[in-house]
Amino acid sequence: MASSLLPPRPVSPLVPTRAVSLSLNTLEKKFTGSLPINKSRSSIRCKRLQIRAVGAAPVVSSNLEADDFRHPLDKQNTLLFRAIPGLDELGKALIGPVSEQIMLLQNIGTSIQVSKNQLTDLHQLLQEAAKILNTEAPDLYVRQNPVPNAYTLAINGKKPFIVVHTSLVELLSKKELQAVLAHELGHLKCDHGVWLTFANILTLGAYSLPGLGFIASFLEEQMYRWLRAAELTCDRAALLVVQDPKVVISVLMKLAGGAPSLADQLNVDAFLEQARTYDKVSSSPIGWYIRNAQNRQLSHPLPVFRAREIDEWSRSSEYKSLLSQAIRKEM
Repeated sequence: MASSLLPPRPVSPLVPTRAVSLSLNTLEKKFTGSLPINKSRSSIRCKRLQIRAVGAAPVVSSNLEADDFRHPLDKQNTLLFRAIPGLDELGKALIGPVSEQIMLLQNIGTSIQVSKNQLTDLHQLLQEAAKILNTEAPDLYVRQNPVPNAYTLAINGKKPFIVVHTSLVELLSKKELQAVLAHELGHLKCDHGVWLTFANILTLGAYSLPGLGFIASFLEEQMYRWLRAAELTCDRAALLVVQDPKVVISVLMKLAGGAPSLADQLNVDAFLEQARTYDKVSSSPIGWYIRNAQNRQLSHPLPVFRAREIDEWSRSSEYKSLLSQAIRKEM
C-alpha cells in the first residue's frame, strides 16, 4: 500500500494522507498510487538490501479478471467517477509530455531498476505476484528514502512502473513485501493507474484556474472517495498472492506504527481487536459523524478499517471460491 504509502495517492500501501502542494519533488507521487504512511523524516539506519524469494502461491486462475476480486465500493465509485462528463478527454489534455518526462527521468536517474541481473530476488517476487494475478509485470525501481512507501505510475499508454523505498524493504518481511508488490499490481490490474493520474491532474488543473475552486473541491472529494475504495480492492489482490490474511494485516499494522526494532513484538490478533474496538467506538451517532469527518479527506481508508475488511474477505465464499479454482487447476 495506494496506496497506496505516503503522498496523496498517485496510483498503494497504506496509511491515509492528504494532498500536498505540487512541486518537482512531489510531482511524481501526486500522479501515482501509493502505500501511505507516516510523514516522519526520522533517519533509518541503512542496511544491505537483501531479499530472498519466497515460495510462490498457486496461480488463482489463468483467466482471472479484475472484477473477480474488485471491492463493491470500488465498482460503485468507479461508475460514479466515470459518469463525470468529459473526464477522459480533459484528463488526457492536461497530461503533458513534460510532466511525464519528469516522472520517468526521475526514476531512471535516482533509483535502481530491478531486473533479472539487478536485485534478482526482488525481481522474482514481482514476477510471481504478476503471474498469480494474471497480469503483466511492470518495471520496478528501488529508491533510497527514509519514508516507507511504494507507489505505481501509469499514464499516456506508457509501460507502468512501481517504486519501492528502501526503508519499506527494511520494515517488512519477504512475504509482506510481496504483498505490497501485489497491492500495487492490483492498481494496474484494475486500471486504477490511468484514472488516478487523470483525477489528480484534473484536480490540480482546476485549482489553478480562476473561478473553478468549487469544481476542484467537488472533484477532489469524489477522487478521494474513489481512491479509498480502490485501496480495498488492491488489498484483496495482495491476499490473492500471499494467501494469508495475517501477512496483509501485518503490513497495515507496520505502516500504522511499526519499526524494524519492534517487529518481533507486534501482534496481528491484537491489531484486529483494535479494529473491532474502533468499530464499537464509532458506532454511536457522534462516533459515526467523527469517523466520516476523519475519512473525508483521506486518500486511504484507516489501517484498522482495512485490516477488518481483509480479515472478513479472507473468510468469505468469494475468496474461498477463487482459491478452490486454483487448487482444482493444479490437481
